[in-house]
Amino acid sequence: MTGWLSRLIPSRSGPQPLSARAAATMEQWQSLPDVDLARAHYETRYTVVNTEATGLDLERDRLLAVGGIAVDCGLIHLDASCYEKLDPVPAEALSALLGLAGKGPLIVFNAPFNRGMIEQALLQHLGLSHAFTWIDLYLLMPALFPERFERPVRLAEWMASFGIETFQRHHALGDAWAIAQLFLAAEARALSMGLSTAPALVEQERAYQQRLKI
Repeated sequence: MTGWLSRLIPSRSGPQPLSARAAATMEQWQSLPDVDLARAHYETRYTVVNTEATGLDLERDRLLAVGGIAVDCGLIHLDASCYEKLDPVPAEALSALLGLAGKGPLIVFNAPFNRGMIEQALLQHLGLSHAFTWIDLYLLMPALFPERFERPVRLAEWMASFGIETFQRHHALGDAWAIAQLFLAAEARALSMGLSTAPALVEQERAYQQRLKI
């Protein structure tokens, strides 16, 4: 798995000029070095990202809010989190999320939707096209815990299985908090299996997906 590569390109309609705040955040983000993905989990900063949208159709629905929370060196950092509504200034909300995440691996649940929503918004509002490490717990969790669920299930079922609670369901940051707790369990199980890096998690996820032909 390659490291995080980034470049700015114009979208079809072109992004709007950035505010001073968003421009400063983006300048700082672009100056960050690439992340060493060969580092072990407990030397790596992951960021759980999640979304709120008007619906579940990537073509018709729009992104309303983004949430993120850092999992750094095996610990959830509540002081390193964000919840940003896109209205009225989408670029500021998205640049804040990038400022939190840096260039490290991103953790999601249901990557096709959440990743798709975030990537569309980054391109539309920041003109940002990027390739980076995504880890989808929707596929990774059953790959690591087949004794609980052999096939992918909803977030609510994983939360019930592990006794996880959160302050608000279907809220970008509320669900991110639950996903972050799941990721700690995933890290511990992965280490017991000799999967000690982000790329190893990605390969485990892909192998599971290919095996089930999902």
